[in-house]
Amino acid sequence: MWYVSTRGMAPRVDFEGALFSGYAPDGGLFMPEELPQLGIETLRQWSSLSYPSLVKELCTLFIGPELIPRDVLNDLINRAFHRFRHREVVHLSRLRNGLNVLELWHGVTYAFKDLALGCTAQFLQYFLEKKEKHVTVVVGTSGDTGSAAIESVQGAKNVDIIVLLPQGHCTKIQELQMTTVLRENVHVFGEGNSDELDEPIKAVFADVAFVKKHNLMSLNSINWSRVLVQMAHHFFAYFQCASSLDTHPLPPVEVVVPTGAAGNLAAGCLAQKMGLPIRLVVAVNRNDIIHRTVQRGDFSLSKAVELTLASAMDIQVPYNMERIFWLLSGSDSQRTRALMEQFERTQSTSLPKELHDKLSEAMTSESVSDEAITWTMSRCWEENQYLLCPHSAVAVSYHYQQTDRQQPSLPRCCLAPASAVKFPEAVLAAGLTPETPAEIWALEFKETRCTPMRKGDDWTLMLRSTIEGLSWQQRAHS
Repeated sequence: MWYVSTRGMAPRVDFEGALFSGYAPDGGLFMPEELPQLGIETLRQWSSLSYPSLVKELCTLFIGPELIPRDVLNDLINRAFHRFRHREVVHLSRLRNGLNVLELWHGVTYAFKDLALGCTAQFLQYFLEKKEKHVTVVVGTSGDTGSAAIESVQGAKNVDIIVLLPQGHCTKIQELQMTTVLRENVHVFGEGNSDELDEPIKAVFADVAFVKKHNLMSLNSINWSRVLVQMAHHFFAYFQCASSLDTHPLPPVEVVVPTGAAGNLAAGCLAQKMGLPIRLVVAVNRNDIIHRTVQRGDFSLSKAVELTLASAMDIQVPYNMERIFWLLSGSDSQRTRALMEQFERTQSTSLPKELHDKLSEAMTSESVSDEAITWTMSRCWEENQYLLCPHSAVAVSYHYQQTDRQQPSLPRCCLAPASAVKFPEAVLAAGLTPETPAEIWALEFKETRCTPMRKGDDWTLMLRSTIEGLSWQQRAHS
């Protein structure tokens, strides 16, 4: 299995190359050169598999046994999930009025990112140990990525991790999950909002010689490995919610994807292209660039990031849309490059009609206000005694809209990316009582460590010198 850049100007790489790269050298994102097509028989066989087994099947298709032998791959994936609180790893809650909520948050940090990052970190360490190499991982976060990335590599001897944290733009619990990890290989810096913090990261990764010299990589959802694992959400959702797999063609299921950077959405589009009969609904908060793109082909930045209760989705630049444009344009890297270069130059572009038509066929979309989020959280509690996090409520809000219209609809599954325990502020805003497990309470009393980044400082320079310092330490130890 080979991977090519969405912009078509970089050499193709294997899974290991894509895993260690983040952005491709031409500024694009890696995608599989060819997509395996899954027939009805394969889908029927897969329908009885557990979530971890689905991850294993998908990873086998996209990694290849010559890179990671199947038995080793199975062990790595088991290891990634061994600290999850739910024995099924991912759990479907069937609630009143056809509401299906797929809980992707049973990992250590209570967010869906534990799933893909846990696996990605295991793959990473497998290749590093084999080659006796060290890498420095650089991560920007809008809340959950940082803590899940730290959890996945903390204490690893061949990985240092630098996390840029948007202080004051994520919840207290999210911050503490990052700043209370005092391992030697964990380095947290704080300031800015998540789009501002992406700038120095992008600048550092644009210096190809520097990246190579210091073995840098990213674990944001630009990393192909994360998108790959996230495909399993869609397969599992489909098999749990499809009415029957005995009909021909297979019956469709609607999957509602709350998103910011569109990683889960790109995973859904790939699953669709591989033959999974899902209809995608993308649900966003007031930061609605994806909604405007789906509705009108208007892929342009709004004036500023709006702060919402669904803070992990307060993102203006949904970089995984580039993967979706490439996929839907029939792998047309020339067109994708032109589109993305124009967007980077002017922060605004209109999709060509043909591409916009394809996007509208692949998905529908909804943008949800804070009022709708709190209303949905409180309604779900009243009807089911079930607490939703604000991001999950963005998806469930769409479900309630549809059921209230009493339109006949397909079976529907709402992805729930995080647990309500991480968002007590939003739970209170919905007039409900937060539930706080003991390990979350305990964070308040732990020692913290976070290096401040001052407005006006040169953040790119600061990031470069931190990376150089870590490389120097690494050489001194080896």
